[in-house]
Amino acid sequence: MALKVTRKCLVYSVLAVIVGAAVIATALVLILRDDEEIMKSYKFANSDLVIQLQEQPDHRYVISLIRDGTTIQRVTLDHDFTDDSEIESIPRGLLLEGNAQRLEIKDIEDTAEFSMISISRTLRRGQIISDIVHTDEQPQGGRPLQWYGGPEQMDQFYPVQRLRFEDYAYIPKELHSSAIVERYWVNSAGVFFYVEKEVPLFIDQDEETLRLTAKKELPYYTYDDTFVFNYRIGVAKNVKEAHLKAVDKVLNKPVDIPDARMVRHPIWSTWVRYKKPISQQTVLDYAKEINDYGFKNAQLDIDDYWENCYGSLIFNPITFPNVTELTEQLKEMGFRVTLWVHPFINKNCQPWYTEAMTKGFLVKSHNESIGYNTKWWNSDENEASYINFINPAAVDWFRQRLAELRDQGIDSFKFDAGETSWAPADPDVEGPKALLPASMTTSFVRMCAEFGPMIEVRTGWATQDLPVFVRMLDFDTRWGKNNGLQSLIPTLLQMNLNGYPFVLPDMIGGNMYGNDILTKELFIRWLQANTFMPSMQFSKAPWDIDLETVAIAKRFTLLHEEFSDYILQRMRLTVAEGIPVNPPIWWLDPEDEEALKCDDEYLLGEDILVAPVLTEFANKRDVYLPKGTWRDGNSTQVYEGGRWLRDYSAPMDTLPYFVKTTFQMR
Repeated sequence: MALKVTRKCLVYSVLAVIVGAAVIATALVLILRDDEEIMKSYKFANSDLVIQLQEQPDHRYVISLIRDGTTIQRVTLDHDFTDDSEIESIPRGLLLEGNAQRLEIKDIEDTAEFSMISISRTLRRGQIISDIVHTDEQPQGGRPLQWYGGPEQMDQFYPVQRLRFEDYAYIPKELHSSAIVERYWVNSAGVFFYVEKEVPLFIDQDEETLRLTAKKELPYYTYDDTFVFNYRIGVAKNVKEAHLKAVDKVLNKPVDIPDARMVRHPIWSTWVRYKKPISQQTVLDYAKEINDYGFKNAQLDIDDYWENCYGSLIFNPITFPNVTELTEQLKEMGFRVTLWVHPFINKNCQPWYTEAMTKGFLVKSHNESIGYNTKWWNSDENEASYINFINPAAVDWFRQRLAELRDQGIDSFKFDAGETSWAPADPDVEGPKALLPASMTTSFVRMCAEFGPMIEVRTGWATQDLPVFVRMLDFDTRWGKNNGLQSLIPTLLQMNLNGYPFVLPDMIGGNMYGNDILTKELFIRWLQANTFMPSMQFSKAPWDIDLETVAIAKRFTLLHEEFSDYILQRMRLTVAEGIPVNPPIWWLDPEDEEALKCDDEYLLGEDILVAPVLTEFANKRDVYLPKGTWRDGNSTQVYEGGRWLRDYSAPMDTLPYFVKTTFQMR
């Protein structure tokens, strides 16, 4: 018979009686108190973790995670139980009931090294429930928590508790460059949160809290009567172990590595240097210059604008009169050839637009006034539509047209866009409705990945398993954190800690939009910062600046190539164990307070520390070395870690980096 306790019994606790790992009895103790609170504790059998559930005077409940007698995390459950709520003991957990609402807290994993609970409820359409994660806890000797994960942002911060959100729909979207929005946060106490994919999630974030809200509102599917609000909380001994468990339990590992040549040698793109339109002769001239200046290549990407109209997937016969001849010439020059591709069709692109419309290959809105209409950066308002990659017939149609491009000698593709907000609002498409609209991103990216390890995408949602490069979104050509050079490392770390370790940094020097000016100093510092990341991508050519820049660029591309075997080794380790390719420096010591908040250094594997100069006119910087014995990459000097190097000298041709003395290139 189930045991229920109402507010007539104002405080109680439950302790598990354990023999070995088996629970053989449960004792219930009831205590009356005057402050009208209800409290219940659940002790994990195999770890030192305790979950304490306590009612507040306003009838909200707070979950406290207690380790070694210290509260390491609190979550306030939304005030929707009223004063007649009941708490029921269930196997391996607790059940809250009240106001026609049921909330289960269950112990779903319990080992000495890791514990995980689930918090779940089913809600009715019209309900809005917000749980508050208290991000300002100070459990570690009074030290504030540092937080990682969260959404990719144009103005990327790291740690991420400095980000601010208000009623923010948590889906891949154009706004703020939120191309990756995995529902995952992990903190320096070793606690992670993962919100299930079916939840219509909105977030609010300030300096003290992360509010997780579930509500059936656009941009989610709004036509069902009930929906779920489920998330998991994992607890390990530190942030590194928590993240590894999250990769194993909720994020997933890639099944293979991307193309090795894209790691070893630079990618060259026509985009920044030529913008649009481009021509067959433009591409050939660029390839000849790359070779004449003695640079190697992974491939040459033909970017926007090569089509005869946007969406035809057919070369413009005037600007590209003989594509097969072009690709043959490029291959004779030692280049592989890739092509920029997007998921849109403009209405003036006939007969392809009419064909797609007639065959039902386009995303349609439930809202008849919107219909199939959308807008992207190469169309006017309501003058384009978005291909429905959830529709298998539409995928086949798109795939076949790309195969025809391959027949002309195109080796692979650079896939752009893919975030949900490019499709018409309130999409009426196939598939599980609870996963909309983000499932459109998943379907698009998985279609792209069918074209092999040379492809690149720029978005993802639950696609960490794919063996492809994920590109950072377009950076502006500027210093600073607001989508400039100082955003590069925070974005690299954010992607790695969301389970996307095969990071393709954006163009060296940024995209030169508007009135942006690429100076020699900015180009070289960007190049240096990129050197120990998985791949290098040029568009603005070093020889467009001067011959000294050419020499420096050759030196750092060669340095990248020298370490490419190690990069590939770390990629394979990611496949095997889920370890990031470019971890934050706290990876080497998850208890190091300085390392936990460092946002302008990164690791390659566990043996190379990189501390590039990211400030204009600077010729020195402070470098923090975490635990270990480090050899200066620019000298024979050796340092013991756990210390700052103040005013490390770094003139414009110098990249500060350090190598573990135990490191041997294999």
